[in-house]
This record gives sequence, structure tokens and C-alpha cells, in this order.
Amino acid sequence: MKIVTSIQQMREFRKKLNGSVGFIPTMGYLHEGHISLVKLAKTQDDYVVVSVFVNPKQFQPHEDFAAYPRDTQRDLQLLKDAGVDAVFLPNADEIYPENYETYISVENLSEKLEGKSRPGHFKGVATIVTKFLNIIQPDHAYFGQKDAQQVVVMKKMVLDLQMPIQIIVGETIREKDGLALSSRNVYLSEKERKEAVVLFQSLQLAKRLIDKGENDSGKIKNAVKDLIDTTSGLIDYISVSDPKTLDEVQIIENNVLISLAVSFGKTRLIDNIVV
Repeated sequence: MKIVTSIQQMREFRKKLNGSVGFIPTMGYLHEGHISLVKLAKTQDDYVVVSVFVNPKQFQPHEDFAAYPRDTQRDLQLLKDAGVDAVFLPNADEIYPENYETYISVENLSEKLEGKSRPGHFKGVATIVTKFLNIIQPDHAYFGQKDAQQVVVMKKMVLDLQMPIQIIVGETIREKDGLALSSRNVYLSEKERKEAVVLFQSLQLAKRLIDKGENDSGKIKNAVKDLIDTTSGLIDYISVSDPKTLDEVQIIENNVLISLAVSFGKTRLIDNIVV
């Protein structure tokens, strides 16, 4: 496994690859969700490249950039064991040199759900992913369904900018009790960790209601809220939306994305399912 630390090195490495390339952007502190994307990429592509970069541009001033968990050596061992061909470990000063002023903004889609709660977040995500796609020039880029809005934004960005890249989505990987794997789960106290399973339970409740014929999204949101309110979780949003446009749906007639963001203590978690 090759470890690449500069843009020039990465471009030179890419030129030598004769075959399809799959790329997985990560912020490190990897878990089985990330590794599942590596496994998926290895079934689709001849080479797999993973970036490990905690992107400062997608954090708000009050968010956890400095405290975001990092363990590069552990990440590298996991990626080596998973059979990754190269890891891109760029320096922030090279990615964002002094007087950096160019950003990618996917309008509308970026302003809903997570974007509403975290203004500027998706501008930071779209910018770093665009830069990495430009540097690495993969055939496929892999993202997890847990970050459903990110997937929608990335697909729109690739379409609008006419990038010759296909976005491939891997399923959400969960703990045995249903909690979606996330690097931020490490922040949870023992009590908060036990309570956090309510996210998956509330999504399953919503699915059961829809399966039984309930089509009023307001009633579904209220049921989800009531269940989460039995814990210490503080709800940021509960959404029932169109999976492609992220527009809120009042009466459910087709597939919907049910997504939510809830904080336990200082840890904000997101989850979703498509029904």
C-alpha cells in the first residue's frame, strides 16, 4: 500500500495506474462503515484509493474540528489490511494555501436538513471532494448512505459539473443494536450510547407506520418525536422528504427519505432510511 502525502505525488501515482480507480474520501478515524466501502470498491475497480483528511472547511467555528478524533496509524493499518492500493494523506496547507478563495456550492440541496443546521457545511464538502476528484481522477467515488444528503449533493455536483465519475452508494453499517457506525460515536458516554439506539428505533417505527398505511408525514414525525423524547436526546430535525430533491413530503405517495439529527450531550448524530 502506497502512502502519498503531496498532490504532485498523487498525480504521478495516478498516471501509472492502468485500470479503473475507485476513490473513497474519509476524514479518518475509520470504522467498519468505511471498510465496507473499500470492500465494495474492490469488487468494482482495479485500484482503490482512500483519502484521510479532516477537512477544516466543512466545520463551523463552534464545531468539533480540533477535537475530531484522529488516529492515522490505526487508519493506515486498517486500510492496508483491507487491501487498499494507496492512501492520500495531504497537508492542509497544500490543499488550502494562503489566500485560498475558490469554493464549490451546490445551491438549494445544500441549504436543507443538515445544511440548514450547519450553514456552509456542504460548501466545504463539495469543495474538498471536487479537489480530490480533480487530483485523483477516479472512475467511481464511494459514499455511505448514512450521509444521505451528502450523497444527493455529490450526485448533483458531479452531474452539473459534467464530471466523468460515477457516484456509488454503500449501505449504512450498524452496530448489533442498530446504531449507525460513526466516528463521532466515540464521544458518547455509556448512558448516551445506550440512549442513542433510539435513532434507529424511531426510524423503524416510522417504517412500520408507513407499511401499515399511514401517509400523513406529520403524524409520523410526531410519533418519532414522542419516542425520542423518552430519552435525553435533543432533536434538531425530523424530516420526511423526497429522496432526490430533499423537499419535504406532506402526504406520502412514493418512496421517502426519513432522516433525523439528534444530540446526546455534546454529540450530534444523524441517521436515515429510505421507505
